[in-house]
Amino acid sequence: MALAWGRPRAAGPGEAAARRAAGPGRFAASLAQAGDGFPSFLPKEVEKIKDPFARRLAQKIERVPVPVQIESSDGWVMSSCVKPSIRSNNNPVVLLHCFDSSCLEWRHAYPLLEEAGLEVWAVDVLGWGFSDLEKRPPCGVSSKRHHLYQLWKTHIRRPMVLVGPSLGAAAAIDFAVNHSEAVEKLVLINGCVYEEGTGQLAKVPKLMAYAGVSLLKSIPLRLYANMLAFKGISLATCFDWTNVGRLHCLLPWWKDASVSFMRSGGYNVVDQIKEVKQKVLIVYGEHDRIITKKLQVRLHCELPSAIIRQVPDCGHLLHVEKPNAIANLIADFVQGSNC
Repeated sequence: MALAWGRPRAAGPGEAAARRAAGPGRFAASLAQAGDGFPSFLPKEVEKIKDPFARRLAQKIERVPVPVQIESSDGWVMSSCVKPSIRSNNNPVVLLHCFDSSCLEWRHAYPLLEEAGLEVWAVDVLGWGFSDLEKRPPCGVSSKRHHLYQLWKTHIRRPMVLVGPSLGAAAAIDFAVNHSEAVEKLVLINGCVYEEGTGQLAKVPKLMAYAGVSLLKSIPLRLYANMLAFKGISLATCFDWTNVGRLHCLLPWWKDASVSFMRSGGYNVVDQIKEVKQKVLIVYGEHDRIITKKLQVRLHCELPSAIIRQVPDCGHLLHVEKPNAIANLIADFVQGSNC
């Protein structure tokens, strides 16, 4: 049974240290909201988004202090996330997102998960989303893993049910294998776990890397990706969801963070899959045109004790397209059901 949080949690020692390091003005600015209800650190283009669920979740995004390594010294990043509004007897659910995306992916499913009585965090993976990366920390795989661990250690502090869609599934596996004490269960949604990193892109000259990364935020490319990812949405909705998906690309450090990830080699978790010890739920969309059913079956074969479920009449981003289905599956899995 969920228990409402009756009063704000006192700042922990990490938060207090971050406030001292950042200075009161900057720390307050990171928490401030613009007059229209959106956090002041979001790009102003958020005001043009029409999806009411995206607008509502965007208004809930906060930045919390997380210790990271910056240029071989200890530092802090004000990291973006949506924090739970309830406390549950079950372990918290922590939602990752896809490649080069943000916590706004969970705009439709997040409120349903809370309605189910779950304690839910939607977090932005280091280098993507809306964190303050003015100090330009490295954003390769090891840095992303370390950042998530420090966020967990500083703020969450209980074993979590870690949910990863698409490339987020690779991030979830990498994290669960390296920090098993922090993860009770895994939910892998249309998992992109058999790619061998960024391949030859890791070796391209930096100038070419920046040119290539610039294409990732172009509206035509993002629009085409959405047309592939979803099954049967209108063009107007596709345009709006494209604006949601590229909003974080408008932050000034996005390009540097993306190049950092590309040149780091990216995720390659093929050999880590067999090391997963946690209970796992595998979910995939019936009509996913990006990650095939064959690869989901392969993943199930490598994790024979996992539960596997198909969501019918759905594409790649089923947590956006079929939020009721994924919320029910996650809630059942968290609460001990066989889904």
